[in-house]
Amino acid sequence: MAGILRSIVQTPPGKLHVFQPSPEDHEKYGGDPQHPHKLHIVTRIKSIKRRPYWEKDVIKMLGLEKAHTPQVHKNIPSVNAKLKVVKHLIRIRPLRLPQGLPKEEDMAHTCLKSTGELVLQWRLSPMDQEAIKS
Repeated sequence: MAGILRSIVQTPPGKLHVFQPSPEDHEKYGGDPQHPHKLHIVTRIKSIKRRPYWEKDVIKMLGLEKAHTPQVHKNIPSVNAKLKVVKHLIRIRPLRLPQGLPKEEDMAHTCLKSTGELVLQWRLSPMDQEAIKS
């Protein structure tokens, strides 16, 4: 029985298995392989109690000690490698900017929604009384 399973699982010598995402994956998760998103919103959704020390270290490196608190990380290979180690403990969503990238002075007036959208809250300034009368 074990020999049958081993022959099914083993690959031919010299053949390397490389992960190739399918187009269905991109449709399912809303990704575009030609234009990937630049930032991830990462949220820890499971406990790190009774987890190995290396997973706890990665969670601490990513700043996810507190559960259900989103953190923004770059979509670069070094960060993605860390995220892959703890992918079963976290939720990863792309950061979407429906109103474009905010300016530095507008960063204090932004709101990060749970859907992954960074929304700019417009501040209204009062009008002059003279402009209202005319």
